[in-house]
Order: sequence, then structure tokens, then C-alpha cells
Amino acid sequence: MIKDVNVKSDKEKIKKLPQQVFYSSREETNCPLITDMLKISRKINEKESLKDKKDVIISFTYGKRMLINGLVGDYPNIKRTELLEIVDYDPIKNNLLVMGSTEPLIETSIHFMIHHARKEIKVVAQINKEDILKIIKNEIPILEKKFPINSFEFIKQILKELKDNKIIGIKNDVVLFVGKDVKEIEEMIDKTL
Repeated sequence: MIKDVNVKSDKEKIKKLPQQVFYSSREETNCPLITDMLKISRKINEKESLKDKKDVIISFTYGKRMLINGLVGDYPNIKRTELLEIVDYDPIKNNLLVMGSTEPLIETSIHFMIHHARKEIKVVAQINKEDILKIIKNEIPILEKKFPINSFEFIKQILKELKDNKIIGIKNDVVLFVGKDVKEIEEMIDKTL
């Protein structure tokens, strides 16, 4: 079911707001959730439909912080240097405070806000593949992109839809899975893909 909140041309490109990144440290993260990140990356690697693993973003709540991957070259063999701890995020100024040695992805702010707005969500998996969204589009709600990707308005739109759903699509190429632990996310990915 597609929810057309605001009908706009599919050709219209959504601009990305500039994101300022401040590093509290360029050291590799020592977060205890790295083993969970490795576990779910191996599970995703088993999926034939996800051959291009660079289109996967996984994040975990870690106290008041968040562990998330940056751009990953070889997802099944993810390295600590490709992981970031997000210390804080200011959605109004679009500023990230980061620990790690890589650059954050533009979707980092969305993941951070999901974790902080919904305390029961401990894991978010994002798959950016248009062909997967086409397969499951009738099973999940799909949002229109009517705001810039990392804008506060867009994050509010996502959070509103996540009130009643654990899997949502974002037109035209994103599927978001949210859950309380790695096992729940793995089960949703198995069932959906």
C-alpha cells in the first residue's frame, strides 16, 4: 500500500541538506556491540537478493550513543575502521558529534533520531535497493520523499509511520527494519526477503 502524503513527480530529485560532522575522536570504536554488528552482517550476506552489500546500513543503540556503519567496502568482513559511534546529533542544526575514523553516511541522522525517539528500538537495518522494494511494496507502507533526506521534517514523517509498523519503505529505493534486538531483525529480513 502506497501512502501518497504529497504527490510529486518521481523525477524530482530530493536534495540533501548539508550535514556538519564534528569528531570528538578519530580512534576506532571499542563498542561492545561490534559482535552483534558482525552477526547481522553475516546473516545479510547469506541473502542472495542482497549481492551489493554496500547498500546496507545497520545501527544499534549503545546507551545514549549509536553504533553505525559508514561506507563499507566488504560488508561480510566489516572492519572497525568502517564503524562509527555517534555521540550526539542536533536535528535543527544538522550537526553530528562522532567518534571513529570514517565519514558518516547521510542516513546517519535518520537512524539516530529513530533510536532516540523510540527507546524500544535497539536495532535499525536499512537496505537501499529498488528491486527489493518493488518485490514487497504491497506488504508494507511506502512513504513519499517530500522533504530533503536528512531534514527534520523527513525524520518526523518516518517516525510517524514507525508508530504502527516495524518495516516501512521509502519511495523509491529504501526498506527500513526496526526491532528490539538482532534476532528480531534477522527474522523480519528472513520473512520479508
